[in-house]
Amino acid sequence: MPTAPRPAAPATAPPPSAAPSLTERRKAATELEIARAAAALFAERGSAVTADDIARAAGVALRTFYRYFRTKEDAVAPLLAVGVRQWLAELRRLAGEADGRSVRDVLEQAARQALTPSDERAAEALRWTRGLLRVMRDDPALRSVWHRVHHDSEEALIPVLTEVTDGGPLEVRLAAAAANTAMRVAVETWASADDGADARAEDPAELVARGMRALTAGLPGLDRRRV
Repeated sequence: MPTAPRPAAPATAPPPSAAPSLTERRKAATELEIARAAAALFAERGSAVTADDIARAAGVALRTFYRYFRTKEDAVAPLLAVGVRQWLAELRRLAGEADGRSVRDVLEQAARQALTPSDERAAEALRWTRGLLRVMRDDPALRSVWHRVHHDSEEALIPVLTEVTDGGPLEVRLAAAAANTAMRVAVETWASADDGADARAEDPAELVARGMRALTAGLPGLDRRRV
């Protein structure tokens, strides 16, 4: 899921029960550094970027690159997905607060925060994502990675929403699909806007809030929380 990532290890699934080992943390850090290099190069040069270009920009050998990623397009997945764990953790945290807010309101706030950069590095990552989305228009392989990341994000949302809503399996899946689609469409809309467009219209956090309200309007189970 594309978000404004805070510094953290990338993930496409909920956090494991045990803390990651040092080796796992180093692997995740290397993956993310390669992903940042790949995103920057794709955003700058488009599909002409090669795996060797990415490896050199990341400061690793080409053999090392292929130990982590099967294709040059796969290399951007950790950056696109790095916000998944943070979004889910923030959603759980907000849902655990006894403040009377509905699941719908919690979803909107967590989504806003996910698309609001916390520092310059996070803002840069969001700009890279915008560049990637523009390149994806003419690159089916990159689009495939983007949609795979969103599929994983939607699947990861289901157990989180199951914990906080009292809706049935269908409503939970619909809520996960609605929230995930709102995130995807907001970022895609923001990325496709002309650089000179109105600043409010380009704000992905505002776009995701509007999309979340529209897509979850028919899900009454989000008006309350599991007690």
